[in-house]
Amino acid sequence: MKHKLIGLVLLLACASVLGACGNSKFKADYSLEIPDFEHVNQRGETVSLESLKGKPWIGMYIFTNCVSICPPMSLNMAQVQEKLQKKGVEDYNIVAFSVDPDVDQPDVLANYLSKYNVPDESKWNLLTGYSQKYIEQFAVKNTKILVKNHPNSDQVIHGNQFFLVDKDGVLVKMYNGYAENIEDVPIDTIASDIETYIDENL
Repeated sequence: MKHKLIGLVLLLACASVLGACGNSKFKADYSLEIPDFEHVNQRGETVSLESLKGKPWIGMYIFTNCVSICPPMSLNMAQVQEKLQKKGVEDYNIVAFSVDPDVDQPDVLANYLSKYNVPDESKWNLLTGYSQKYIEQFAVKNTKILVKNHPNSDQVIHGNQFFLVDKDGVLVKMYNGYAENIEDVPIDTIASDIETYIDENL
């Protein structure tokens, strides 16, 4: 009887462990592998997919001359960081790909970011150092987000999405990064997803 009881306890313990593994709170909605890249950020540092691996990062597309959605997207991303800071979450990065790389040199990007009073600038990487054609193809092919030069102005058409990339360089979530009604931008959800992913995977 004693041996049967011990066996039952062990069986329940194993079932509990397996159940915990199957009940992950973080659920990926996508599985899009980001290809290797190596660009320059607003501090003049080289940033590559490899250097970002090991931590999740939240990405977006912006440009400094943008007169429409980029400023509110940048403010919304700063709010996401504020939420993460309040939660005590540290192991993440923010990556913004410029869609106007000829204009957006590192010093221009640094000046742009300084306008938003972000909680921790060290986690932000505003990237440039590639061609317009490259970023248009990169965005559509790898993140399924439209980027296209406007033929009759200095503006660039691009999607309003934020996208979450996991520690292995795989895009796993997308969110509205801009909406006319701020309540339609899931700032709390984004911060909670990042926190949950980190808790379960790092």
